[in-house]
Amino acid sequence: MTSTVKIKTKQKAAAYEIRIAGGSLASSGIWAASVLSGTRGRVAVISNKKVFRLYGDQVIKSLSAAGFATFVHLIGDGEKFKNLRTLEATLKFLSISGISRTDAVMALGGGVVGDLAGFAASIYLRGIDFLQVPTTLLSMIDSSVGGKTGVNSSFGKNLIGAFYQPRGVLIDTDVLTTLPQRELTAGFCEAVKQGAIGGRKLFDKTADFLEDFDRRKLARGGDNAAFRDSLVSMLSHQVSFKARIVAGDEREDAAKMDVRSRKILNFGHTLGHALEKVTDYRYFKHGEAVGHGVCFAAELSKNLGLLAQDEVKLLNDVVRRAGNLPPLTGIDPRQVFATFKYDKKLINNSLHWILLKKIGEPVIFPHSEIPQAALMSAFKTIARN
Repeated sequence: MTSTVKIKTKQKAAAYEIRIAGGSLASSGIWAASVLSGTRGRVAVISNKKVFRLYGDQVIKSLSAAGFATFVHLIGDGEKFKNLRTLEATLKFLSISGISRTDAVMALGGGVVGDLAGFAASIYLRGIDFLQVPTTLLSMIDSSVGGKTGVNSSFGKNLIGAFYQPRGVLIDTDVLTTLPQRELTAGFCEAVKQGAIGGRKLFDKTADFLEDFDRRKLARGGDNAAFRDSLVSMLSHQVSFKARIVAGDEREDAAKMDVRSRKILNFGHTLGHALEKVTDYRYFKHGEAVGHGVCFAAELSKNLGLLAQDEVKLLNDVVRRAGNLPPLTGIDPRQVFATFKYDKKLINNSLHWILLKKIGEPVIFPHSEIPQAALMSAFKTIARN
Protein backbone atom coordinates (compact mmCIF):
# COMPACT_ATOMS: atom_id res chain seq x y z
CA MET A 1 0.00 0.00 0.00
CA THR A 2 1.25 3.45 -0.95
CA SER A 3 -0.23 6.70 0.30
CA THR A 4 0.51 10.23 -0.93
CA VAL A 5 -0.35 13.32 1.12
CA LYS A 6 -0.14 16.76 -0.49
CA ILE A 7 1.07 19.75 1.52
CA LYS A 8 -0.47 22.96 0.21
CA THR A 9 1.06 26.35 0.96
CA LYS A 10 0.11 29.90 0.01
CA GLN A 11 3.10 29.93 -2.31
CA LYS A 12 2.40 27.20 -4.86
CA ALA A 13 6.13 26.81 -5.55
CA ALA A 14 6.60 25.68 -1.94
CA ALA A 15 3.90 22.98 -2.07
CA TYR A 16 5.08 19.39 -1.96
CA GLU A 17 4.05 15.77 -1.48
CA ILE A 18 4.69 13.20 1.23
CA ARG A 19 5.00 9.64 -0.06
CA ILE A 20 4.37 6.80 2.41
CA ALA A 21 5.20 3.23 1.41
CA GLY A 22 7.10 0.20 2.62
CA GLY A 23 10.40 -0.44 0.87
CA SER A 24 10.57 3.01 -0.74
CA LEU A 25 14.21 3.70 0.21
CA ALA A 26 15.27 1.34 -2.58
CA SER A 27 13.92 3.84 -5.12
CA SER A 28 14.89 7.02 -3.25
CA GLY A 29 17.08 8.17 -6.15
CA ILE A 30 14.23 8.01 -8.65
CA TRP A 31 11.99 9.79 -6.13
CA ALA A 32 14.61 12.52 -5.54
CA ALA A 33 14.96 13.14 -9.27
CA SER A 34 11.19 13.45 -9.66
CA VAL A 35 10.71 16.00 -6.86
CA LEU A 36 13.81 17.95 -7.91
CA SER A 37 12.31 18.40 -11.38
CA GLY A 38 14.69 15.95 -13.00
CA THR A 39 17.85 17.79 -11.90
CA ARG A 40 20.81 15.44 -11.40
CA GLY A 41 23.30 17.56 -9.48
CA ARG A 42 24.92 17.01 -6.11
CA VAL A 43 23.12 15.77 -3.02
CA ALA A 44 24.57 16.30 0.45
CA VAL A 45 23.20 13.53 2.65
CA ILE A 46 23.07 14.57 6.32
CA SER A 47 22.63 11.68 8.77
CA ASN A 48 24.11 10.11 11.90
CA LYS A 49 26.27 7.02 12.31
CA LYS A 50 23.51 4.76 13.59
CA VAL A 51 21.03 5.55 10.80
CA PHE A 52 23.64 5.68 8.06
CA ARG A 53 25.01 2.29 9.08
CA LEU A 54 21.53 0.82 8.57
CA TYR A 55 20.33 2.66 5.46
CA GLY A 56 23.13 4.80 4.08
CA ASP A 57 24.47 2.34 1.51
CA GLN A 58 20.98 1.70 0.13
CA VAL A 59 20.21 5.40 -0.25
CA ILE A 60 23.61 6.33 -1.71
CA LYS A 61 23.40 3.45 -4.19
CA SER A 62 19.95 4.56 -5.32
CA LEU A 63 20.98 8.22 -5.62
CA SER A 64 24.09 7.30 -7.60
CA ALA A 65 22.11 5.04 -9.91
CA ALA A 66 19.78 7.98 -10.60
CA GLY A 67 22.74 10.14 -11.64
CA PHE A 68 23.43 12.15 -8.49
CA ALA A 69 26.88 12.87 -7.08
CA THR A 70 26.61 12.24 -3.33
CA PHE A 71 28.43 13.67 -0.31
CA VAL A 72 27.88 12.39 3.23
CA HIS A 73 28.07 14.29 6.53
CA LEU A 74 27.33 12.51 9.81
CA ILE A 75 26.34 14.39 12.96
CA GLY A 76 26.03 13.18 16.57
CA ASP A 77 23.02 11.14 17.62
CA GLY A 78 20.65 12.89 19.99
CA GLU A 79 18.99 16.19 20.88
CA LYS A 80 22.17 17.47 22.56
CA PHE A 81 23.81 17.67 19.10
CA LYS A 82 21.08 19.90 17.65
CA ASN A 83 23.05 23.06 18.32
CA LEU A 84 24.92 25.93 16.70
CA ARG A 85 28.25 24.10 16.80
CA THR A 86 26.85 21.19 14.76
CA LEU A 87 25.11 23.63 12.44
CA GLU A 88 28.36 25.47 11.72
CA ALA A 89 30.18 22.18 11.03
CA THR A 90 27.39 21.19 8.63
CA LEU A 91 27.53 24.49 6.77
CA LYS A 92 31.30 24.14 6.46
CA PHE A 93 30.82 20.65 5.03
CA LEU A 94 28.39 21.99 2.40
CA SER A 95 30.92 24.62 1.38
CA ILE A 96 33.89 22.23 1.22
CA SER A 97 31.80 19.78 -0.82
CA GLY A 98 31.08 22.45 -3.41
CA ILE A 99 27.33 22.35 -2.91
CA SER A 100 25.81 25.05 -5.12
CA ARG A 101 22.44 26.76 -5.56
CA THR A 102 21.34 24.03 -7.98
CA ASP A 103 22.15 21.18 -5.58
CA ALA A 104 20.22 19.74 -2.64
CA VAL A 105 20.45 18.61 0.98
CA MET A 106 18.84 15.32 2.03
CA ALA A 107 18.09 14.64 5.69
CA LEU A 108 18.27 10.91 6.40
CA GLY A 109 17.36 10.38 10.04
CA GLY A 110 15.05 11.43 12.83
CA GLY A 111 13.89 14.82 14.01
CA VAL A 112 17.30 16.09 15.10
CA VAL A 113 18.81 15.37 11.68
CA GLY A 114 15.79 16.78 9.85
CA ASP A 115 15.56 19.97 11.91
CA LEU A 116 19.28 20.72 11.67
CA ALA A 117 19.74 19.75 8.01
CA GLY A 118 16.65 21.72 7.05
CA PHE A 119 17.89 24.81 8.85
CA ALA A 120 21.30 24.45 7.21
CA ALA A 121 19.62 24.19 3.79
CA SER A 122 17.52 27.28 4.53
CA ILE A 123 20.50 29.54 5.26
CA TYR A 124 23.27 28.08 3.09
CA LEU A 125 23.59 30.29 -0.01
CA ARG A 126 20.33 31.86 1.23
CA GLY A 127 18.44 28.64 0.61
CA ILE A 128 18.91 25.46 -1.44
CA ASP A 129 16.60 22.51 -2.11
CA PHE A 130 15.91 20.21 0.80
CA LEU A 131 14.61 16.62 0.95
CA GLN A 132 13.27 14.89 4.06
CA VAL A 133 13.69 11.12 4.54
CA PRO A 134 12.59 10.55 8.15
CA THR A 135 13.61 7.31 9.85
CA THR A 136 11.80 7.53 13.21
CA LEU A 137 8.09 7.33 13.86
CA LEU A 138 8.14 10.73 15.56
CA SER A 139 9.82 12.48 12.66
CA MET A 140 7.49 10.79 10.16
CA ILE A 141 4.34 12.25 11.68
CA ASP A 142 5.71 15.45 13.15
CA SER A 143 9.00 17.18 12.34
CA SER A 144 9.18 16.17 8.66
CA VAL A 145 5.77 17.75 8.03
CA GLY A 146 5.27 21.49 7.91
CA GLY A 147 8.64 23.10 7.33
CA LYS A 148 9.77 23.99 10.85
CA THR A 149 13.57 23.79 11.12
CA GLY A 150 15.99 24.89 13.81
CA VAL A 151 18.46 24.20 16.58
CA ASN A 152 18.48 24.34 20.38
CA SER A 153 20.49 26.79 22.46
CA SER A 154 21.35 27.51 26.07
CA PHE A 155 18.28 29.75 26.28
CA GLY A 156 15.70 27.34 24.90
CA LYS A 157 14.59 24.67 22.45
CA ASN A 158 14.09 25.56 18.78
CA LEU A 159 14.36 29.30 19.42
CA ILE A 160 16.79 29.61 16.49
CA GLY A 161 15.36 28.42 13.19
CA ALA A 162 13.30 29.12 10.10
CA PHE A 163 10.16 28.06 8.31
CA TYR A 164 11.52 26.23 5.27
CA GLN A 165 9.51 23.72 3.30
CA PRO A 166 11.22 20.66 1.76
CA ARG A 167 10.78 19.75 -1.89
CA GLY A 168 9.41 16.40 -0.79
CA VAL A 169 9.18 13.85 2.03
CA LEU A 170 9.75 10.11 1.59
CA ILE A 171 8.52 7.80 4.36
CA ASP A 172 9.58 4.15 4.22
CA THR A 173 7.58 2.28 6.88
CA ASP A 174 10.03 -0.66 6.76
CA VAL A 175 12.66 1.37 8.66
CA LEU A 176 10.46 1.26 11.76
CA THR A 177 11.39 -2.41 12.21
CA THR A 178 14.84 -1.36 13.47
CA LEU A 179 13.63 1.23 15.99
CA PRO A 180 14.18 0.53 19.71
CA GLN A 181 11.07 0.54 21.88
CA ARG A 182 11.74 4.00 23.34
CA GLU A 183 11.76 5.53 19.85
CA LEU A 184 8.45 3.83 19.05
CA THR A 185 6.98 5.08 22.34
CA ALA A 186 8.15 8.62 21.55
CA GLY A 187 6.45 8.51 18.15
CA PHE A 188 3.25 7.00 19.50
CA CYS A 189 3.03 9.76 22.14
CA GLU A 190 3.14 12.33 19.35
CA ALA A 191 0.41 10.39 17.53
CA VAL A 192 -1.77 10.47 20.66
CA LYS A 193 -1.13 14.22 20.94
CA GLN A 194 -2.34 14.80 17.39
CA GLY A 195 -5.35 12.56 17.94
CA ALA A 196 -6.28 14.50 21.07
CA ILE A 197 -6.45 17.78 19.17
CA GLY A 198 -7.38 16.46 15.73
CA GLY A 199 -10.82 15.10 16.46
CA ARG A 200 -12.45 12.01 17.91
CA LYS A 201 -12.11 10.06 14.66
CA LEU A 202 -8.33 10.50 14.54
CA PHE A 203 -8.04 9.87 18.28
CA ASP A 204 -10.05 6.65 18.12
CA LYS A 205 -8.11 5.43 15.08
CA THR A 206 -4.84 6.06 16.94
CA ALA A 207 -6.12 4.44 20.14
CA ASP A 208 -7.33 1.36 18.24
CA PHE A 209 -4.00 1.00 16.43
CA LEU A 210 -2.13 1.14 19.75
CA GLU A 211 -4.52 -1.36 21.31
CA ASP A 212 -3.78 -3.87 18.54
CA PHE A 213 -0.10 -3.02 18.11
CA ASP A 214 2.29 -5.93 18.42
CA ARG A 215 6.01 -5.37 17.97
CA ARG A 216 6.29 -8.87 16.52
CA LYS A 217 3.94 -7.81 13.72
CA LEU A 218 6.14 -4.79 13.08
CA ALA A 219 9.21 -7.01 12.84
CA ARG A 220 7.39 -9.13 10.26
CA GLY A 221 5.94 -6.09 8.50
CA GLY A 222 7.15 -7.11 5.07
CA ASP A 223 5.41 -10.47 5.42
CA ASN A 224 2.20 -9.15 6.93
CA ALA A 225 0.31 -7.15 4.31
CA ALA A 226 -2.63 -6.38 6.59
CA PHE A 227 -0.40 -4.93 9.32
CA ARG A 228 1.68 -2.96 6.81
CA ASP A 229 -1.49 -1.47 5.30
CA SER A 230 -2.77 -0.61 8.80
CA LEU A 231 0.51 1.13 9.59
CA VAL A 232 0.50 3.11 6.33
CA SER A 233 -3.12 4.10 6.96
CA MET A 234 -2.37 5.30 10.51
CA LEU A 235 0.61 7.34 9.32
CA SER A 236 -1.39 8.77 6.43
CA HIS A 237 -4.18 9.96 8.73
CA GLN A 238 -1.67 11.50 11.13
CA VAL A 239 0.22 13.29 8.35
CA SER A 240 -3.01 14.42 6.66
CA PHE A 241 -4.20 16.07 9.86
CA LYS A 242 -0.99 18.03 10.28
CA ALA A 243 -0.99 18.90 6.57
CA ARG A 244 -4.42 20.52 6.93
CA ILE A 245 -3.27 22.63 9.86
CA VAL A 246 -0.09 23.70 8.05
CA ALA A 247 -2.02 24.60 4.90
CA GLY A 248 -4.17 27.04 6.88
CA ASP A 249 -1.43 28.56 9.02
CA GLU A 250 1.97 27.84 7.46
CA ARG A 251 4.02 30.27 9.54
CA GLU A 252 2.02 30.14 12.79
CA ASP A 253 0.40 33.57 12.61
CA ALA A 254 0.68 35.20 16.04
CA ALA A 255 -2.76 36.79 15.66
CA LYS A 256 -4.53 33.54 14.80
CA MET A 257 -6.09 32.15 17.97
CA ASP A 258 -8.80 29.73 16.83
CA VAL A 259 -8.72 25.94 16.51
CA ARG A 260 -7.32 26.21 12.98
CA SER A 261 -4.21 27.91 14.31
CA ARG A 262 -0.93 26.01 13.99
CA LYS A 263 -0.47 26.79 17.68
CA ILE A 264 -2.72 23.86 18.61
CA LEU A 265 0.06 21.51 17.45
CA ASN A 266 1.95 22.63 20.57
CA PHE A 267 -0.45 20.65 22.78
CA GLY A 268 1.73 18.83 25.32
CA HIS A 269 4.84 20.72 24.22
CA THR A 270 4.92 23.54 26.78
CA LEU A 271 5.73 21.17 29.61
CA GLY A 272 7.52 18.76 27.25
CA HIS A 273 10.07 21.34 26.11
CA ALA A 274 10.57 22.51 29.68
CA LEU A 275 11.26 18.93 30.85
CA GLU A 276 13.82 18.51 28.08
CA LYS A 277 15.57 21.76 28.96
CA VAL A 278 15.87 21.16 32.73
CA THR A 279 17.32 17.70 32.05
CA ASP A 280 19.78 19.09 29.48
CA TYR A 281 18.14 17.17 26.61
CA ARG A 282 19.71 13.93 27.90
CA TYR A 283 17.00 12.19 29.93
CA PHE A 284 13.89 12.23 27.72
CA LYS A 285 13.29 11.42 24.10
CA HIS A 286 11.32 14.36 22.71
CA GLY A 287 8.16 12.30 22.31
CA GLU A 288 8.47 10.93 25.84
CA ALA A 289 8.54 14.48 27.19
CA VAL A 290 5.51 15.28 25.03
CA GLY A 291 3.74 12.22 26.48
CA HIS A 292 4.17 13.68 29.97
CA GLY A 293 3.12 17.05 28.57
CA VAL A 294 -0.10 15.61 27.16
CA CYS A 295 -1.04 14.11 30.54
CA PHE A 296 -0.11 17.36 32.26
CA ALA A 297 -2.18 19.50 29.88
CA ALA A 298 -5.16 17.18 30.34
CA GLU A 299 -4.87 17.34 34.13
CA LEU A 300 -4.44 21.13 34.01
CA SER A 301 -7.51 21.39 31.76
CA LYS A 302 -9.49 19.45 34.38
CA ASN A 303 -8.16 21.66 37.21
CA LEU A 304 -9.39 24.72 35.31
CA GLY A 305 -12.86 23.23 34.83
CA LEU A 306 -12.46 22.70 31.09
CA LEU A 307 -12.16 18.92 30.74
CA ALA A 308 -14.17 16.13 32.36
CA GLN A 309 -12.40 13.52 34.50
CA ASP A 310 -13.45 10.63 32.24
CA GLU A 311 -11.79 12.36 29.27
CA VAL A 312 -8.60 12.81 31.32
CA LYS A 313 -8.64 9.12 32.24
CA LEU A 314 -9.17 8.05 28.63
CA LEU A 315 -6.30 10.24 27.43
CA ASN A 316 -3.99 8.90 30.15
CA ASP A 317 -4.93 5.33 29.27
CA VAL A 318 -4.07 5.82 25.60
CA VAL A 319 -0.75 7.49 26.47
CA ARG A 320 0.06 4.39 28.55
CA ARG A 321 -0.62 2.22 25.49
CA ALA A 322 2.20 4.10 23.77
CA GLY A 323 4.71 2.64 26.26
CA ASN A 324 6.47 3.41 29.51
CA LEU A 325 7.73 6.96 30.05
CA PRO A 326 10.83 7.89 32.09
CA PRO A 327 9.65 8.83 35.61
CA LEU A 328 9.55 12.43 36.81
CA THR A 329 11.14 11.48 40.14
CA GLY A 330 13.63 14.07 41.30
CA ILE A 331 12.58 16.76 38.83
CA ASP A 332 11.73 20.02 40.63
CA PRO A 333 8.51 21.48 39.17
CA ARG A 334 9.62 24.99 40.15
CA GLN A 335 12.65 24.67 37.87
CA VAL A 336 10.39 23.34 35.12
CA PHE A 337 7.94 26.22 35.45
CA ALA A 338 10.79 28.75 35.47
CA THR A 339 11.72 27.75 31.92
CA PHE A 340 8.32 28.77 30.55
CA LYS A 341 9.62 32.31 30.05
CA TYR A 342 11.94 30.96 27.33
CA ASP A 343 9.17 29.17 25.44
CA LYS A 344 9.03 30.06 21.74
CA LYS A 345 5.23 30.33 21.96
CA LEU A 346 5.45 33.57 23.93
CA ILE A 347 3.34 36.25 22.23
CA ASN A 348 3.69 39.85 23.42
CA ASN A 349 5.60 38.45 26.42
CA SER A 350 2.65 36.21 27.27
CA LEU A 351 2.63 32.40 27.19
CA HIS A 352 -0.37 30.61 25.74
CA TRP A 353 -1.26 27.04 26.66
CA ILE A 354 -3.01 24.57 24.41
CA LEU A 355 -5.61 22.87 26.60
CA LEU A 356 -8.71 20.77 25.95
CA LYS A 357 -12.44 21.30 26.42
CA LYS A 358 -12.85 17.70 25.31
CA ILE A 359 -10.89 15.27 23.19
CA GLY A 360 -10.76 16.78 19.71
CA GLU A 361 -11.62 20.29 20.93
CA PRO A 362 -8.45 22.26 21.79
CA VAL A 363 -8.51 25.76 23.23
CA ILE A 364 -5.76 28.39 23.45
CA PHE A 365 -5.59 29.54 27.07
CA PRO A 366 -3.51 32.46 28.45
CA HIS A 367 -0.94 31.59 31.10
CA SER A 368 -1.84 34.74 33.02
CA GLU A 369 -5.23 33.21 33.89
CA ILE A 370 -3.80 29.99 35.32
CA PRO A 371 -3.20 29.90 39.09
CA GLN A 372 0.20 28.59 40.16
CA ALA A 373 -1.61 26.11 42.39
CA ALA A 374 -3.34 24.56 39.37
CA LEU A 375 0.02 24.05 37.65
CA MET A 376 1.63 22.54 40.75
CA SER A 377 -1.31 20.23 41.39
CA ALA A 378 -1.26 18.97 37.80
CA PHE A 379 2.48 18.27 37.94
CA LYS A 380 2.26 16.40 41.25
CA THR A 381 -0.58 14.28 39.87
CA ILE A 382 1.26 13.16 36.73
CA ALA A 383 4.46 12.60 38.72
CA ARG A 384 2.59 10.06 40.88
CA ASN A 385 1.08 8.18 37.93
